Amino acid sequence: MILIQAVKPLDEYKVFLRFSNGEQRVVDLLPLLRGPIFEPIRQDSAYFRTVHVDEESGTICWDNNADIDPEVLYGSYPPAWQEVENTIHGDSENTL
Repeated sequence: MILIQAVKPLDEYKVFLRFSNGEQRVVDLLPLLRGPIFEPIRQDSAYFRTVHVDEESGTICWDNNADIDPEVLYGSYPPAWQEVENTIHGDSENTL
């Protein structure tokens, strides 16, 4: 499982991430900041910049308990909200 080892907030809701496999990359979080828990993060760039790594879960989080799955950040899986939308709209790649 890929975990986050370090995060540095950048401009325009992007972050620099270092993953447990040694990879480093810039990730645009704006498309992932959906739902009420992310509202304060979207509305306040200063609050966005308080992002930090939760050592226990190995992912990024904020003080309001918002977090993003490290596998989603790595690109291995779509965010949960996208999977739900795909199921509702029949756009799932797994549909036969």
